[in-house]
Amino acid sequence: MSDSVIDASALGAIAFGEPEADAVRRQLSESRVHAPGLLPFELANIAWKKTRAHPDRADEYAAALNDGLRLDIQWQSVDYQGVLRLAVAEGITAYDAAYLWLARHLDLPLVTLDRKLAARTRLKTRRAGDGSRGDEKT
Repeated sequence: MSDSVIDASALGAIAFGEPEADAVRRQLSESRVHAPGLLPFELANIAWKKTRAHPDRADEYAAALNDGLRLDIQWQSVDYQGVLRLAVAEGITAYDAAYLWLARHLDLPLVTLDRKLAARTRLKTRRAGDGSRGDEKT
């Protein structure tokens, strides 16, 4: 069994049935999934945005949020100072840096649909759906 770090964009695709969901599932097949503790909040924020755009589907999004959080995720702590340094160095948000920091700390691939995050990742990061790796420096 392999391990991966997942971010909110990838888990959101699965939870909310986005077109990229199958590609993310393939990336995670037979993988133990790790994530920082902020992931549920980010997933809830995705549900909130979708609910604001489509209030008539609020119950559907609430159920999808619950389903997404039922994935067997290994919740990990992060070094907040390390996350801050990484965010500043890479020019990304602290939220994105938390996923990147965790992937680097655990020496695991990061499964993401976020092009900006994937582009700034240097170690074993895979952008779900295109098979690319973020091994190159940007």
